Amino acid sequence: MIVIDGSIGEGGGQILRSAIGLATALGKDIKIVNIRAKRRNPGLQHQHLTAVRAVAEISNASIDGGYIGSKELMFRPGRIRGGVYRFDIGTAGSTTLVLQALLPILPFLDRESVIEIIGGTDVPWSPPIDYIRYVLMPILKMFRYRIDVELIRRGHYPRGGGMIRVRAIPTGFIEPIDLVDRGDLELIGGRSHCVKLPSHVAERQARAAKEYLASKGLNIPIDIELEFYDPQKDPHLGPGSGIVLYAKASRAILGGDSLGEKGKPAEVVGREAAEKLYEEIVSGAALDRHAGDMVIPIAAIAKGESRFTVSTITLHMETVIEIAKILTGCEINISRYGDKSFLVRVRGIGIER
Repeated sequence: MIVIDGSIGEGGGQILRSAIGLATALGKDIKIVNIRAKRRNPGLQHQHLTAVRAVAEISNASIDGGYIGSKELMFRPGRIRGGVYRFDIGTAGSTTLVLQALLPILPFLDRESVIEIIGGTDVPWSPPIDYIRYVLMPILKMFRYRIDVELIRRGHYPRGGGMIRVRAIPTGFIEPIDLVDRGDLELIGGRSHCVKLPSHVAERQARAAKEYLASKGLNIPIDIELEFYDPQKDPHLGPGSGIVLYAKASRAILGGDSLGEKGKPAEVVGREAAEKLYEEIVSGAALDRHAGDMVIPIAAIAKGESRFTVSTITLHMETVIEIAKILTGCEINISRYGDKSFLVRVRGIGIER
């Protein structure tokens, strides 16, 4: 049994999610100790426990230590089975982080599957659902994933109540990617939304983002969709708002996002997302800093060497690299690439089912 120390690196929930997803894809038993040791409320919380239970149910795994507050977990995966599943976090915990734990196993399901996850879709410290839909999904398709993520209903902190629906068709393998040169920028897109709030909130977020990006002289089309609701027909628990932007290049895609919060002007939200995206654009990298750490577990089990440039090597990324090395034994090398980005090479071990 492989022992993973949950206090290494950033010491948060990403260690747990990466470890159980990879261990299940590999069919390896693991023990995770010091779970979320560096967080203010260490141990398993609702979102983390839902991720554990989701992977366990899909893989017929046995678990010890699967309860709120647990700092130690033993996870023994079995056979990965497709089907129709529904997992309810029960709070505004992130649905996208539960999905993150499932990503390494989705290509190895034994049939086409539908997975619904209920909780928060646009909440702090996690990827917004529109980042998953507009940025991560196109990248996963480069790995030859056959997956679609549908937003059924948004959920914001603190009330949650959102739902996403994942449709996955197994492929039995993962192809490596080669994303060193992103190619020419073609357009900037995005989605600005608000629920249980006046429509001008979404409009102001989008306007501020567009004005900032236009001021940088990028000379490419900027098209930000608006999403708001008739107050009499709004199905969300809300309130909440946010904006996700993406820059599409001929061979890659980059993202930037920001969430609204009480007392934070919509103009600040929009500009913040635009500033994040622009920082990624000027790096020259093919992947933004968040996609960079999300693809490491996937590249680690792909059939061959993946190469990609990333704007920043974050502590999150360093941590997931360490987990991937421990569990797969794959080789990962990082070197400077130009003045503002890094080249990451991951020699995947090539799981096939």
